[in-house]
Amino acid sequence: MNKSFFPILKAASCALLVMTIMLAPSCKRGPKKAAEEPAATEEAAGDLDAQYAKDLLAKGTPAPGFTLRTPDDNEISLSDFRGKYTVLDFWASWCPDCRKDAPEVKALWEKYGDKVEFVGVSFDTDKDKWTGYVKENGLGWTHVSPLAKWKETQISQDYKVNWIPSMYLIDPDGKVVFGTVMIDKLAKELASVAGK
Repeated sequence: MNKSFFPILKAASCALLVMTIMLAPSCKRGPKKAAEEPAATEEAAGDLDAQYAKDLLAKGTPAPGFTLRTPDDNEISLSDFRGKYTVLDFWASWCPDCRKDAPEVKALWEKYGDKVEFVGVSFDTDKDKWTGYVKENGLGWTHVSPLAKWKETQISQDYKVNWIPSMYLIDPDGKVVFGTVMIDKLAKELASVAGK
């Protein structure tokens, strides 16, 4: 055998040994890492509220009053819902996350609508797009809108809405139970106050 071949063989053997050592610990960590992934995913999901709901009104804060118009031009005030739990869902038909959550909000309304009022507060500026989306998707709860740009509305400032969708649960006395940007948290809260 050619003597010049031995250094190449020796180098290849060393490289193979190094790779084996490097891979062995990762195989041992594999199952542990997989077990940790759900927690990491839950933590990342929890970060949505940490990022986007941190400025929402705190529990126990009196919910700011408002009077806005429905699609058929009637005036609705928050005080109209006093005495019942009320969900305020801040959204817009042009918002992809809002559109993604709409079927889940609808499912919650269908499940708890006999015990809890739902009020959709839209930040659409185009009435036809707003009302068209509500009708096309069978969103049968109360809907209101200032028909003005989101960040320029009094209600978005009063409720500290810096991200949509944002949702609040208001208690029968008109105080904030909690605010969130996560539909699954709203679902858990509704189950605890109005579960069947």
